[in-house]
Amino acid sequence: MRQNPAPPATLDLAVVLHALADPVRLAVVSQIASAPDDVACGSFDVPVTKSTLSHHFKILREAGVIETRRDGIRSLNTLRRAALDKAFPGLLDAILAAQDKHID
Repeated sequence: MRQNPAPPATLDLAVVLHALADPVRLAVVSQIASAPDDVACGSFDVPVTKSTLSHHFKILREAGVIETRRDGIRSLNTLRRAALDKAFPGLLDAILAAQDKHID
């Protein structure tokens, strides 16, 4: 079974911002942030193919924005909010708020 790599020990602002700059990745993060539980990989409402979405998950994981864990045959995604808030207080909330305004 393929394991996802552990999140980075430290977060880099430029890498996090790059990961969040893409509209698809930002939509993924927004959907995870608004979900009550972890979100399965196949549950996202984004206009890309499964392989492209996998690429976006990889970028978000490598940046330390999300963490993906296996639960049986499902891959569940969670936002690393505590780590992001500790490293960059208020950043994630500001980006998500701006995203919500853009959608409305």
